[in-house]
Amino acid sequence: RVEFLDVGCGFGGYLVKLGTTFPDVLSLGLEIRDKVSEYVRERIDALRKNHEGEGTYQNIACFRANAMRDLPHYFRKHQLKKLFFLFPDPHFKASNHRRRIITTTLLDEYAYLLAPGGMIYTITDVAELGEWMRDHLERHPMFARVSDEELAEDPAAQHLPSASEEGQKVARNCGKTFRSVYRKTA
Repeated sequence: RVEFLDVGCGFGGYLVKLGTTFPDVLSLGLEIRDKVSEYVRERIDALRKNHEGEGTYQNIACFRANAMRDLPHYFRKHQLKKLFFLFPDPHFKASNHRRRIITTTLLDEYAYLLAPGGMIYTITDVAELGEWMRDHLERHPMFARVSDEELAEDPAAQHLPSASEEGQKVARNCGKTFRSVYRKTA
């Protein structure tokens, strides 16, 4: 069963890193853009073919889905151990804030899908969005912030700023990132 979910996986950089960092865990990337999800599937197929004898990259996959609408159709209660939201669309206009991937309603859904102790990882290069995600997670009764000391020992957290293509772009441009990681408490 899938345990790690990269929502809005983009071009799959972080998903590929999950595959090598956690070789015994099944990770799935969801991407709403059809051509991009097709690219990620082809990328994974090429990695599997290029590393055929090693058996690597068999633990990752990607498909097209709208996470804001479809997650309960794909996963069971408490199935997921880690949920990743890396550099999501900021939807700057106030009238579009309802389209953000971290909202109170969606956090209820994520809490249902996460196992007790499961974690939500967020990172963005937009300060206002970083504050929005942190504030929503902070106010939600089923999530508690994970300390920086604990995150220093977490390989998933260490790769957040650099493994995805968007994170690499931010680093090249000397941009700042805003990370929040929360654990489901019950």
